[in-house]
Amino acid sequence: MKRLPALCVIAAFCLAQPARAETRTLCLTVLDASSGETLVDIGPACDERVTPASTFKLAISLMGFDAGVLKNPEEPRLPFEEGYVDWRPEWRQATTPTTWMRDSVVWYSQRVMERLGRERVQRTLAAFDYGNQDIAGMAGEGDGLTTAWLGNSLQISPREQAVFMRRIAQRALPVSEHAYEATATLASYGVRGDGWQVHGKTGAGLPRGADGKPLRGRPYGWFVGWATKGERTVAFAKLIQDSERQSVAPGFRARDALFEELFVRGGLLG
Repeated sequence: MKRLPALCVIAAFCLAQPARAETRTLCLTVLDASSGETLVDIGPACDERVTPASTFKLAISLMGFDAGVLKNPEEPRLPFEEGYVDWRPEWRQATTPTTWMRDSVVWYSQRVMERLGRERVQRTLAAFDYGNQDIAGMAGEGDGLTTAWLGNSLQISPREQAVFMRRIAQRALPVSEHAYEATATLASYGVRGDGWQVHGKTGAGLPRGADGKPLRGRPYGWFVGWATKGERTVAFAKLIQDSERQSVAPGFRARDALFEELFVRGGLLG
């Protein structure tokens, strides 16, 4: 029996194995909230605009509380109705602002956006200087007012996200103190790592191919927010992308990686 050379056997074995899933850090950017100085800037795509996905809930929260559509962390409590987006089991129940942010409930975002109205939202996104500010939506994919941030027409870069987070931390946006306070409450992760009080939001969404169709299995993962330790406050944005779908949502993995990168003793923030 003829023996194959060892290198051929190894090569054949490697070719027979499925490609391992890879996760790329497209950007990790961190700003000093006081000075605006860039403290960390890693990755090839910090200026590339992509879907904000569920990170847009921070903007919706600010708009909603400022307009009185959202009252406090427990009101309004809206009932689930058949026909609402229900991708996850926990979305199929009555939802409050607290559970909306915690469980990232898409249909609750949509109801808040409808109550805010297109004119107010468009005006406020311009005042926020939020990404491309495009809530027109894409042809054949529903009303942009309720879909624009879901892999649709609204896009924002990691650097723009960090600047927006800095403006939240500095309270430099045209919204009420109540809107800031309530949003901070909803977005709180408590004290993490080496004494940092962290606020933020995860997000996950799909890129689009040259034909405009979603690229299934290659999701983006976001984690954006701000954090304070003593007199120091930073604003941050992290964007990752998977080569294939993984068991843990990419937004959660972006968040957990950022906690380890920034908020532990000896991390990137010193």
